[in-house]
Amino acid sequence: MELKKSEEVLAEIHRNCQLALQSISDILPEAEDTEVREELMRQHEEYERIGGKAAIIARNKNVELKNPSPIKKAMMWSSIKMNTMTDNSRAHIAEMMTQGTVMGITALKSSLGDMSDDYADEEIKALAKELLKEEEKFEKTWKSMIA
Repeated sequence: MELKKSEEVLAEIHRNCQLALQSISDILPEAEDTEVREELMRQHEEYERIGGKAAIIARNKNVELKNPSPIKKAMMWSSIKMNTMTDNSRAHIAEMMTQGTVMGITALKSSLGDMSDDYADEEIKALAKELLKEEEKFEKTWKSMIA
């Protein structure tokens, strides 16, 4: 198994933030519950903050980060619209956000686990851990809204 390079982990951080930002932007117009809307906006700010840090690190290290493809974004948008068309309740939106957050957590844990400690860029590793910590908090918040 080839160990992941720091640049690949940075790309995963960026991808994770971009997909989360897109999902939140797609869900926000469908959310009528005030608490859900506030939580979506708060999380959007966190993903923007961490994504911004990733972009700065990439620029400083001369790493090119790619955004999700328009096809991927369109598929996410249509999935979200279909999912919220018949049910835009707090519990349903929280469930959708939990699923997305869990996918992000899984991808980050996998990337961190595959990262070579010998060659790990500490700045990138720290940012990945920061995002992971935030996503774990987000997961708890969404799960509390499902019940």
